[in-house]
Amino acid sequence: MAASFDFDQVDFVTSDHHFGHARIIELAERPFSSLAAMNGELIAAWNRVVGPGDTVLHLGDLALGDRAESIPLTAALNGWKLLVPGNHDTISSVYRCSAAHKQQTRDLLDQCGWTVLPEIIAGERGGRRIRASHFPYRGDSQTVERHVEARPIDDGLPLLHGHTHDRGSGPHGRMFHVGVDGNGFAPVPMTTIDAWLASLS
Repeated sequence: MAASFDFDQVDFVTSDHHFGHARIIELAERPFSSLAAMNGELIAAWNRVVGPGDTVLHLGDLALGDRAESIPLTAALNGWKLLVPGNHDTISSVYRCSAAHKQQTRDLLDQCGWTVLPEIIAGERGGRRIRASHFPYRGDSQTVERHVEARPIDDGLPLLHGHTHDRGSGPHGRMFHVGVDGNGFAPVPMTTIDAWLASLS
């Protein structure tokens, strides 16, 4: 069951930054010459649109590699930061590691200004019911759909998601991909989500 969440408090939504993950440059065909260049541009792209008083909902896969190095990079990101864990976040239910490792990650996230939310959330945006998860109802960045047990059930509710690294931005029916690879490496304004919701029957 999805946890209840007030989407009206959110100004931007995003996912799949993969801070500290060198291989994502090749895997997702990102246009960066180095890991340092990618990390720097991801921070700059975020801070160009997000102000200190804005609230950002991040739908997972925030930081990889050595988390003690990659998570602290996110302290430079503007705004109030909310995290729905993804499969590469060590605090996720599908990530296999020790309880001590998970707690270390939670402590790092807390130190860097993150509030960790449940893995599936649902609530209202402008009076319209909506859901958010790292995972889409359907689709993956690989040929096999992974982590089926962790995905939300498609009951027709509009869904914000990441995970796929789809280069095509925005809506696919009642799903909306908010990942950085499809959105100019920047968070998506919730006004864009509002227009999409208004277009749904």
